[in-house]
Amino acid sequence: MSTRLPGSKYKRVFDRGRSVKGRLLVVWKHSSSDADQQAGVVVSKKSFHDAVDRNRAKRLMREAYRLLVKEGKVPEKAEWILIGRSAMAGKKCQDVMKELEWAVRKMENGK
Repeated sequence: MSTRLPGSKYKRVFDRGRSVKGRLLVVWKHSSSDADQQAGVVVSKKSFHDAVDRNRAKRLMREAYRLLVKEGKVPEKAEWILIGRSAMAGKKCQDVMKELEWAVRKMENGK
């Protein structure tokens, strides 16, 4: 099972999910009994003009999500969308991981 969210599920997460805004990223979450533990990443051209920077931001978010899943800090029956913000430019994976962990905790505590 892939950890990447298929494009056909993005609309469902945006329509039925909740969001948390952080400095580096915006996190959307949709929980349901039929949801898989998957995440999609989005980075706009407005935030990152160069393709190299957009791709790096996407890699950072995917890696941060992968590490949190490996540590067991992400709930299993949830689908996520991670939206990179321009403040992510120049940040390390550890910074993105810390903010993503904060967002996951905030979503779980704010049920």
